[in-house]
Amino acid sequence: MEKPVVLLAEELSPATVEALGPDFEIRSTDGADRTQLLAALGDVDAVLVRSATQMDAEAIAAAPKLKVIARAGVGLDNVDIKAATHAGVMVVNAPTSNIISAAELTVGHILSLARNIPQASAALKAGEWKRSRYSGIELYEKKIGIIGLGRIGALVAARLQGFGTEILAYDPYVTSARAAQLNVRLVTLDELLTEADFVTIHMPKTPETVGMLGEEAFAKMKASAYVVNVARGGLIDEPALHAALERGEIAGAAVDVFVTEPSTDLPFFKLDNVVVTPHLGASTAEAQEKAGISVAKSVRLALAGELVPDAVNVAGGIIDPAVRPGIPLMEKLGRIFTALTHDSLTQIEVEVAGEIASLDVKALELAALKGVFTDVVSDQVSYVNAPVLAEQRGIATRLTTTPESEEYRNVLRIRGALSDGSQISVAGTLTGPKQIEKLVGVNGYDLEIPISEHLLVLLYTDRPGVIGALGRLLGEKDINIAGMQVARNKEGGQALSLLTLDSAVPQDVLDAVKAEIGATVAREVDLQS
Repeated sequence: MEKPVVLLAEELSPATVEALGPDFEIRSTDGADRTQLLAALGDVDAVLVRSATQMDAEAIAAAPKLKVIARAGVGLDNVDIKAATHAGVMVVNAPTSNIISAAELTVGHILSLARNIPQASAALKAGEWKRSRYSGIELYEKKIGIIGLGRIGALVAARLQGFGTEILAYDPYVTSARAAQLNVRLVTLDELLTEADFVTIHMPKTPETVGMLGEEAFAKMKASAYVVNVARGGLIDEPALHAALERGEIAGAAVDVFVTEPSTDLPFFKLDNVVVTPHLGASTAEAQEKAGISVAKSVRLALAGELVPDAVNVAGGIIDPAVRPGIPLMEKLGRIFTALTHDSLTQIEVEVAGEIASLDVKALELAALKGVFTDVVSDQVSYVNAPVLAEQRGIATRLTTTPESEEYRNVLRIRGALSDGSQISVAGTLTGPKQIEKLVGVNGYDLEIPISEHLLVLLYTDRPGVIGALGRLLGEKDINIAGMQVARNKEGGQALSLLTLDSAVPQDVLDAVKAEIGATVAREVDLQS
């Protein structure tokens, strides 16, 4: 078998390649060169990028086999997530790889502002000894205002407390209990701006946060206060920052990220009370190695068809070990469900019953939808675009859970409503130490049979001789019956037979079986592909 192709569009650490392992064909290209990139994407299964490669709609369309885009870092400004989702391409990043590096750079910038370290170094190297000009301030007993108390903000708070500072924080999503745990005082944004001696921002870039530190914010700050941005370009209004510095509204600024990058000649670069760095937040050997290893592991999971905890366009998150074995079962149930449909679907309900119902089982809904659409659409179906496919077709979906399961520890069930008013359902479970996948219900009929690659589902009027006829018709075509169960609603009523077979059933044989026993439903489910 050919190995999946993984394209490294930018230089990544040797540890990244090592983490991918020997199961992939590794190729490299210059992702910043648009022509090279588009030519290289034709047959790749995964692409790993940093910040220079633009994986936009055009690039995604140029990669028909693409299953995953992995960004070895935190930001995803260079990936068109919407286009990737519609194409069924998973997008992953390394959200925690650079948090220590970014927090340490923030502290470094604050120290540089307090003690004029870069300016004094540049002056001395230029032959100037100016001790009095570069006199600074201590951090001890100063108030540090942190806007955004997420992972990086919390690390900054912990590190600066060692300097004997008081930490103020504004974050509408942080509870008072969490703030107390971090030894941080929660305040309003206005209180933070007016009280803090240093203001550092650690917010995501959204329409609401762009320009968050602008003319109005600078006007509220102390004239002796400093502002730091190591998070995202655009959180600080750059023209407003320059004006505030020129007017002396604030004492100085340290900036690592910019609206347009690279930026080398912004007006405030010329000011002596400004420290700037060229987006170095994640530029440590440790952060780069962590990011590469993290996304390499995610690529391995994605190409194995598994859900990935760090996927940004897939609901589900980290999967509990008790839930994980149900994912392949639920996919198979989805495909069996589809084989039983005879009209267009209007609604799909995924039900999880039993012990795992108390856990996060969102992944099982995704698996069910992936199975339902796998044999229906010509496009690649994944955990990413399966919900989109349902939405595009006007199919309402919902997930329900219940702790009640009478016969089994857990039962997974898919129910569907069809446009003709009828309903269909399939149910399955995992049994024994080996977690054997079994089908335990079809359209309300109770049964228990291991799921195999080839299943034959028959619905007919209960009467003697049907089983013999099935054995004869299939035997004449050398199709071996591995297992069989019959369920009926009453003697002489409707009966359902489920057969597991060693090989597929050709259509002419299926037609002959249907005619011989007078079946109203005769469907083969091929789970081999």
